[in-house]
Amino acid sequence: MREMLSTLMLALPALALTFAASPVIGANYDESKVPEYTLPDPLESTDGEVVRDAETWWNERRGEVLRLFQEHVYGEAPARPEGLRFEVLEESSEAFDGRAIRKQVRIYFNGEDGGPYMDLLVYLPRDAEGPVPVFLGLNFNGNVSVEDDPEIIMTDQWRSNDKEDGIVNNTPSEKTRGEGDDRWPVEQILRRGYGVATACYEDIDPDRGGHWEDGVHPLFYENGQKKPAAEEWGSIGAWAWGLSRAMDYLQSDEDVDNRRVAVMGHSRLGKTALWAGARDPRFALVVSNCSGCGGAALSRRAFGETVKRINTSFPHWFCDTFTKYNDSEGELPVDQHMLVSLIAPRPVLVNSAKKDRWADPKGEFLSAKHAGPVYELLGETGIERDSMPGLNHLLKSTAGYHIRPGGHGVTPADWQVFMDFADHHWRR
Repeated sequence: MREMLSTLMLALPALALTFAASPVIGANYDESKVPEYTLPDPLESTDGEVVRDAETWWNERRGEVLRLFQEHVYGEAPARPEGLRFEVLEESSEAFDGRAIRKQVRIYFNGEDGGPYMDLLVYLPRDAEGPVPVFLGLNFNGNVSVEDDPEIIMTDQWRSNDKEDGIVNNTPSEKTRGEGDDRWPVEQILRRGYGVATACYEDIDPDRGGHWEDGVHPLFYENGQKKPAAEEWGSIGAWAWGLSRAMDYLQSDEDVDNRRVAVMGHSRLGKTALWAGARDPRFALVVSNCSGCGGAALSRRAFGETVKRINTSFPHWFCDTFTKYNDSEGELPVDQHMLVSLIAPRPVLVNSAKKDRWADPKGEFLSAKHAGPVYELLGETGIERDSMPGLNHLLKSTAGYHIRPGGHGVTPADWQVFMDFADHHWRR
């Protein structure tokens, strides 16, 4: 396998690089300014041992790679709280004029009514014969934004202001209801035989830097602690942890096929979905949409958004240790192709948009490409082609890739691709 990877790198001079220069501060949209680099080998341990069989990957190397991401990028997160509790607030079989079941479930993270909680909104096709496969993802502006459904509970939890979408004084309004339904085409998903489960990411941890007294972090502080330690979880780690708590509920719901739950995320929540999928093997399929730096894009390319830029703009997203690599991505012991490889042998789809240069579509493709040796070691398929596919051409390998026209966003057309990919791998 080591020899195979070496041969691949020699055959791809545009991809095989030796790091030689510091990245620019801010955005770089010039391929000629991409520094030379060498990717760390996911199949070579830190002591130089080459992984040649699946047993060594599972028993040694995979855990090592996971720990490196915890220590240097996302931070270490706690396990499921002992007091975790679910309460079904509302359930109806009359959603979408009787074509769907709607459930609204409150997940109390520490089991206490006055403690932090997350509201999970679930839609399932009513005519399903047996448990339903589900796409789970976090939303930005709250469950009311997902669908223009008057029965969705309006939250009183803190939200980032967005006047255009009706969130003022950190509070959503009726104007917020259904404003994001283009990003969550629920009826389209239901018609394909899938369910949808979603919660607002700010129920888990409000997206505001320097505020560590709210969200789930304080549940796990030691006496006198006021913020996470340098190696402990930032906000992306918390959001990924929250996705696993949603999965805890979905495993208890008899209407859900808990062996076929796909976790999907866009942008910062695409980074979150990848980390959640890497940490939690219960997610049977992972979809990253325009996740960019700290998500699917290779950090060492320093194209579009760089590590320094993201740590400057959003210092609360990652663990503090990640800032050590602001001007030295090449010193990272990992890169994002290794994050994708942690999902193996489960299917993962990296989805990009041509005009979303900030997220570096080429770097996202290369991550999916260079995760291939791990997938192949475990008996699955990686990307065989050396160059990016044309627009709207889905690579259905187990480590898959797709790029569409347009810019940063998630669209109904994207959802068709997500479901095509799931259909293929779940043989639906």
